[in-house]
Amino acid sequence: MKLKPLADRVVLKMVEAEETTKGGIILTGAAKEKPEVAEVIEVGPGGLVDGKEVDMIVEPGDKVITSKYSGTQIKIEGVEYTIVRQGDILAVVE
Repeated sequence: MKLKPLADRVVLKMVEAEETTKGGIILTGAAKEKPEVAEVIEVGPGGLVDGKEVDMIVEPGDKVITSKYSGTQIKIEGVEYTIVRQGDILAVVE
């Protein structure tokens, strides 16, 4: 199954959080913070959204930073994805 986002939506797959600290301490699942860095999987076409023209800046494969609790989480074939508006993306990691 493939997701095709509409308008200014972007499908993201969260990047796994580090399992060890810089000091070498192994973190349990409860101690890990929710990751904020994600990989762009699919990008909508942009166009006219809420009366304004939206150009899509991000591309599949980009690493981006999002707000901690933005978007809608979905699970397809055992893989978790987040769908956000392009405006919810705070930065592109280069």
